Order: sequence, then structure tokens, then C-alpha cells
Amino acid sequence: MKLPMSLIALAIASFGIGTTEFVIMGLLPDVARDLDVSIPAAGLLIGGYALGVTFGSPVMAALLSGVGRKTALLGLMGLFVIGNLLCAVAPSYGFLLAARLLTSLCHGTFFGIGAVVATTLVPPQQRAMAVSIMFSGLTLANVLGVPFGTALGQWAGWRMSFWAIVPIGILAALAVWRWLPASTVSQPTRLGQEMRVLGRPAVLLPMLVSVMMSGSLFATFTYVTPLLETVAGVSPRGVTLVLVLFGVGMTVGNLVGGRLADWRQLTSMLGLGAVLILVLVVFSVAASGPIQAAAIVTGWGLVHLASTVPLQSRVVDGAVGAPNLASVLNQSAFNLGNAIGAWLGGQMLLAGYSYAQLPLLSAGMAATGLVVLAFDGVLSRRRRMALVAAQ
Repeated sequence: MKLPMSLIALAIASFGIGTTEFVIMGLLPDVARDLDVSIPAAGLLIGGYALGVTFGSPVMAALLSGVGRKTALLGLMGLFVIGNLLCAVAPSYGFLLAARLLTSLCHGTFFGIGAVVATTLVPPQQRAMAVSIMFSGLTLANVLGVPFGTALGQWAGWRMSFWAIVPIGILAALAVWRWLPASTVSQPTRLGQEMRVLGRPAVLLPMLVSVMMSGSLFATFTYVTPLLETVAGVSPRGVTLVLVLFGVGMTVGNLVGGRLADWRQLTSMLGLGAVLILVLVVFSVAASGPIQAAAIVTGWGLVHLASTVPLQSRVVDGAVGAPNLASVLNQSAFNLGNAIGAWLGGQMLLAGYSYAQLPLLSAGMAATGLVVLAFDGVLSRRRRMALVAAQ
């Protein structure tokens, strides 16, 4: 598949957005010390961002419902640049939190609308792969952007990390302006039409799967550092390397999942989901050493993303005629899953369970998601049979 430059433009933007979301994790002590707040308070810079994505994205989608997609994407990248500039110059904790919330407004909306645009840039049989290429920027952010941004912030001050993200946003905006075809400009949609789509099972069920699969990831990943250190005996420096391997696995899984979904979407998702559950069970019982843990975590990242990246395409496919809001809301569903998974993992630890048992919670959430996905597959087959019979 020859990559259209427009897909590269979307991938550059997703790289920048992914970097700005996660780079703050490694800089929390620096931010807390500089702004004279506690680390738990600084942690709201992460949770607040996720909530901004969850609840702000539908509002932004509604506001942009009458705007052409290319114009909307350019406006969102402008908001991204402004938000990161404000983060870099924030004089206080409250200002920084507000700037993070402002930046979060572009996240889900950009990925939602961008995923719809990506599917229009390639032949129908390559749509899932096109979406995965766009999202490859997000996975590369975990491999390259976040480690580099963290190291830069620790060396030159946390503000420098946000200054470094600003030119990425400008480059992405220029790439979108230059490379996105004119055919994406004049495609405004009606909000009422988009809202009616949300009642379709073909949209709601994949979104529910998105919540469960994202929750499955974050129920364990939120606490992966103490898990690796206390259960697998990984050193603090080793944890950084393992997380890089996790990002590498996600990057490979993103591309594998896109190709398999273009081949047989439902079959590949169910099969990979079953493998994901197996990997999580193995993680719980066999990650007793650094080498085993590194191998399992790499495989976890690969299989998880390979099994979930087609969900965005599935939502878009189900929202025929009005995909924008549905696609954006699926990003909200992923972030809602992030919050639910992290909360459930925390409650499990508070109840006295060990870090080693968290992957079992993740396996249970993934299994629930697969049941919903299988049910959605049955309904989809019945709809196709009804259409054939009607013809």
C-alpha cells in the first residue's frame, strides 16, 4: 500500500497529540516541585486531560458539525498549538490545569474526524489500514515522543517539553493544509442527523466494546510500574526500557490489526481478543522475572492494539451517512474506559489484592468486551441477511 501524503499528515498530528497527552506522566515530580503543589494534585493534570477528552469532544463535535472536515482539522490543530503554548508559559498550577483542559478539547475530536477522513483517502478494502496508519502516530508517540519529551523536560525544565511540542503542531497543521485533498473541505454535516445515528446498535455496541477494551488496558497499565518493580523485580531504569518495548509492541500491533481487519474484521478482532486474554492470564502468573515480564509486556502491547484499533473503523462503518459525531464519541468511549479501568484497578488494590492480580481484572474486562463484540457480529449478520432478503 503506497501511503498518501494526507495520511502522513494525520499521523504527524496524532504523534503530537499523543506526546502532549502522556509526556506529563514522567514530569509530575518536576511540575509539582516547580508550582508548589503535591504530586496527587499534579496528577489531576493527567486525569483532567482525560475528562476533557471524554466530555469535551462531543461538545466540540457539535460545534463543528456544520464545518467542513479539513477546516475543522486545521482549527483543532490551531487550538492544539495555542494550548501547548499556554502550558509552556503557565505561571501557576491553576493556569496549567486550564491550559491542559483547553488542549484536551482537540484530542478526541481530531482523532474522530481524522479517522473519518482517513477512510475516504483509500479504497474501501483498505479503510482499517488507513485508520491504523493515522493512529501509528499515537503509538510512535509512546516509543519516541514521550521518552524524548520526558528526558528533555528533566534536563531543561518541564516547560521545555511543551515548547518542543509546539513546532510539531505547526508542522502538522501545515501538512494537513498542504496535503489533505480539497474533496474533504466541503462536507458539512447536520447535528440532528448525527445524533440519530447514536441509537443504532451498530454504533452503540462497538462503543461499549471500546470502553471495555480500554478499561482492560488501563486497569493494569496505570499501575504497571509498581507491578514490574515489586512482582517482576525490574529496576526503575528497566521499567523505562520495558515501557519502550510496550510502545514498540503497540506500534507493530497497530499496523497488524489494520491489515487483519481489512481481511476479516470481526474474525480477526475476536481471535486477537482471545489471545489478549491468554496473554493477560500469563502476565498474572508467569511474570516473575525481568526477562519474562519484558517479553509478556511487549506481546501485551502488540495484541491489545491489534485487537482494538479496528473498533474505530467499525464505528465509522456502522454510522453510515453521519460518521463524524459517532467517530468522535468513540474516542470519548476510549477515554471513559481509561478512567473506569484505572478506578477499578485502584479499588482492587484497596481491597487487598496484589499487583500481580490486576491482569486478571484486565482479562475479565477484555472477555466482557469480546462477548459484546460477538453479539454485535450476530446482529450485523442478521441485518445483512435482511437486506439481501429485501432485495
